[in-house]
Amino acid sequence: MNGSNGVSAESTESTDGHRPAARTGGGRAGRVRMTGKQRREQLLEIGRAVFAERGYDGTSVEEIAERAGVSKPVVYEHFGGKEGLYAVVVDREMQLLLDMVTGALTGGHSRELLEQAAFALMDYIDTSTDGFKILVRDSPVAQSTGSFASLISDIATQVEDILGLEFKARGFDARLAPMYSQMLVGMVALTGQWWLEVRKPQKAEVAAHLVNLAWHGLEGMERHPKLVGERQN
Repeated sequence: MNGSNGVSAESTESTDGHRPAARTGGGRAGRVRMTGKQRREQLLEIGRAVFAERGYDGTSVEEIAERAGVSKPVVYEHFGGKEGLYAVVVDREMQLLLDMVTGALTGGHSRELLEQAAFALMDYIDTSTDGFKILVRDSPVAQSTGSFASLISDIATQVEDILGLEFKARGFDARLAPMYSQMLVGMVALTGQWWLEVRKPQKAEVAAHLVNLAWHGLEGMERHPKLVGERQN
């Protein structure tokens, strides 16, 4: 058995990348075999938890490998390193949140659609807390995986159509709908960050207040708003 380099050391593991049973002190009964796909999913789940707990900079390949019960080369084999693992985790979370928002917009009155969008974001924060923590942190690989800001922009695009129809019905300039959708979704996202820490009041109550502010704000909008202070540019 030759352990002089990463490749030969890896050969001491079973074909699924798990370290020999001797490491866990147990004969064959202590060995957990996984397919390559199962191992990849395990590493993603562990990486997601560690990134949420420690942040990108505080996370190491060593810790991820240790928690998974594998050697470091296994992590590199699947993801090429910490950056690759982080990128996949972020991409998955972004897709999950987008799917939840778009899936929630099932139609109805414009106010009900706003409620559905607000609930979808709050549901994601509630059920995928680790993922949300990862998304709201600055990403060192944002150029390849996107960022929370770009994700919010994508979600705002889904809300844009709702506002566009509402603007037309009320005689407002529909070209402003994209800007207002960014404002509304950003308001919900930032409120969600605050709620993640305090968890009060109940999720439904938070959603109701968010929609209250957004909807009645839209109701009282001026067609041509003007600044009232001294500064005008």
